[in-house]
Amino acid sequence: MARDLRYTRNIGIMAHIDAGKTTTTERILFYTGVNYRLGEVHDGAATMDWMVQEQERGITISSAATTTFWNYRDNQYKINIIDTPGHVDFTVEVERSLRVLDGAIALFCAVGGVEPQSETVWRQADKYKVPRISFINKMDRAGADFFSVVSKIKERLGMNAVPVQIPIGSEENFRGVVDLITGKAYEWEEQSLGMIFNEVPVPDDMRETVKDLRLQLIEGCAEESEEMLEKFMEDPNSISEEEMIAIIRKATIDLKISPVLCGSSFKNKGVQLLLDSVAKFLPSPLEIDAVAGINPKTEKEELRHPDAKEPFAALAFKIATDPYVGRLCFFRVYSGTLESGSYVLNASTGKKERISRILQMHANKQNPIERIEAGDIGAAVGFKEIHTGDTLCDEKHPVLLESMTFPDPVIAVAVEPRTQADVDKLSMALGKLAEEDPTFKVKVDADSGQTVISGMGELHLEILVDRLKREFKVECNQGAPQVAYKEAITKTVHHREVYKKQTGGRGKFADIVFEISPADEGLTGLQFIDEVKGGNIPREYIPSVEKGFRMAMQNGVLAGYPLDSLKVRLIDGSYHPVDSDSLSFELAAKIGYKTACKKAGSLLLEPIMKLEVVTPDEYVGDVVGDINRRRGHLKGISSRANLQVVDAQVPLSEMFGYVTSLRTLTSGRATSTMEFSHYEETPKNIADDVIFKLFGVKA
Repeated sequence: MARDLRYTRNIGIMAHIDAGKTTTTERILFYTGVNYRLGEVHDGAATMDWMVQEQERGITISSAATTTFWNYRDNQYKINIIDTPGHVDFTVEVERSLRVLDGAIALFCAVGGVEPQSETVWRQADKYKVPRISFINKMDRAGADFFSVVSKIKERLGMNAVPVQIPIGSEENFRGVVDLITGKAYEWEEQSLGMIFNEVPVPDDMRETVKDLRLQLIEGCAEESEEMLEKFMEDPNSISEEEMIAIIRKATIDLKISPVLCGSSFKNKGVQLLLDSVAKFLPSPLEIDAVAGINPKTEKEELRHPDAKEPFAALAFKIATDPYVGRLCFFRVYSGTLESGSYVLNASTGKKERISRILQMHANKQNPIERIEAGDIGAAVGFKEIHTGDTLCDEKHPVLLESMTFPDPVIAVAVEPRTQADVDKLSMALGKLAEEDPTFKVKVDADSGQTVISGMGELHLEILVDRLKREFKVECNQGAPQVAYKEAITKTVHHREVYKKQTGGRGKFADIVFEISPADEGLTGLQFIDEVKGGNIPREYIPSVEKGFRMAMQNGVLAGYPLDSLKVRLIDGSYHPVDSDSLSFELAAKIGYKTACKKAGSLLLEPIMKLEVVTPDEYVGDVVGDINRRRGHLKGISSRANLQVVDAQVPLSEMFGYVTSLRTLTSGRATSTMEFSHYEETPKNIADDVIFKLFGVKA
């Protein structure tokens, strides 16, 4: 029997590091009866942190999926949950999860408030238009301030944060919440591990606050419709709870508001009401717009509605390797039905794939299921070649859904196996890891023959090298981390390139006249403009010229780093009726690019990181002095719960080993978070050093 999709929720839990995402997920699994005991992150026993590296470090590295059921108002809701990492090095996990979710719970620490990674994940959710409810966690911690966090969400995230609950007490006195929709108060029983919570009278000292905030909430709801406004004018209390819930739900789905709840997951308070709110305010697959895709045969846009009777369409959002079942493909079904053992078309590669088994995931455990329908999330086994972002669809009704974009790696390390016997094992293992993680790149350096791996940060690469050792039994030596520089040009250069080769018999000939210049603002990649008139270069050779420039951009003329953007105007040229071919024009473009770039004022760009340091007052001077020594730009200093927050932008090349030196500087009392911000020009003396290290010559 097909499930009623109105009672399905596909949600993710997203937040900054240490806001309590995994702990909250563990509580959800406990209260919904999936787990019979509470798994704690600090004991290394959390269900969702199943990787050895996650258990050792107490952080989430890989997004884990699970399915659970929750009863709310006599209806059983099926909730597919994805627990995502908070660390910026694993931002790809958040990106791909948000792409396939219908709603999210944004977690905020009641002390830390809106932290840098909170902003990053919030922007990612905005990009994919994911409605979200906010949960202010850790209300039991010293310095917890519910209303301060609500105002920070409004200020820093630009979202209309609407409290639908307020806390009873805070810090060690936090014991429950008041629901502003019903006006009822609830307190949790400690000895029942939060399983039992009771309705209690609203504390006397909170009555006025509750009354005012509830009135504001009703007024806000009334403003959403003419009919409600009239009712409100006559009698504010005439608006029922059901009407309020319906209005808050609609405003949440329309991304106008984010309802705010509070609790303490670690102390088992507030999680059941959070689950109720997922059912109340977050959308079912039916309430999300039909997903649009392109028919690869007709090139026209087609829609896929969340209906089991429509043609099958799904998006693969994660590839993982499991020691027992082999390669797993996590996918979200947007329309239609898929039976295990059936064939699908991978519209991204144009190849047929057999899905031998379909699994419902619970962290790293699997339950086999016979079929999966629209609106659901599952995992497939038995396929040959599926990558993250591929579209799986019905062979007779092909459709290509929008894929995902991933950031470029910013740091690289050379690796080599310790024994000759491991050479083949290393390349196979790196291939598997690169398949799982689109932000992890592997290349062999043409000059040195070294294998170079690139990723999003030191921790990212450290985890991957650790996985090589544990999962694939390959011991590696690794070089010092290298920064992923890029190159750019600053001038416009007009150039003619004639490529001629005569070796007896048919030769090679191509002649192109072009202009290279920096790309237009905001554009990346190759901006290629064809201005050839009168067939001076035959139409079939133009794509080869474009391909030549595109491939050449992978190596700049200054230090061999790639060019991020380039504008090329192909103005004129000529050809030979016998000797010209596609390869000649491609080679002419590559040679012409090198010659022209040398005259175009090439410069080196370095990655700049956004750094936030939270430190006690007495260390602010030392921290700022250290940032200045690292060529950093101070952006501002603000206070947060008896601590100072230092915001700065610092070049990545100066930040290796920063966590260790910050600990030394502040006696281990400061914490820092760092994420990629942008690329900017490298100062000449630094650029000269980089080039000297590479080639042994001064620039």
